[in-house]
Amino acid sequence: MTTIIAKIISQKGHCEAGHRVDDEFVIGQKTPPGMCSWAFYTLFPFAEILQFGGALPWEKDPNRTTVACPDPGNPVVFELRRGQ
Repeated sequence: MTTIIAKIISQKGHCEAGHRVDDEFVIGQKTPPGMCSWAFYTLFPFAEILQFGGALPWEKDPNRTTVACPDPGNPVVFELRRGQ
């Protein structure tokens, strides 16, 4: 199984989980330590696509995608990428 790295590339407002730009998490089958579970639940379907060789048709790079957490007032944006 391919490793997926979730890196925070943008954060506006106040993140209740304390996430900050440049934080990174390794996505697997469980919520990574320190990652907000709401963010994980949002990222997981996209991470699974990348993990198993798929790509998202709107992305220029088939190895990456961006996904925002579900808090519209304090959005945290993650870049998901296939690991090495």
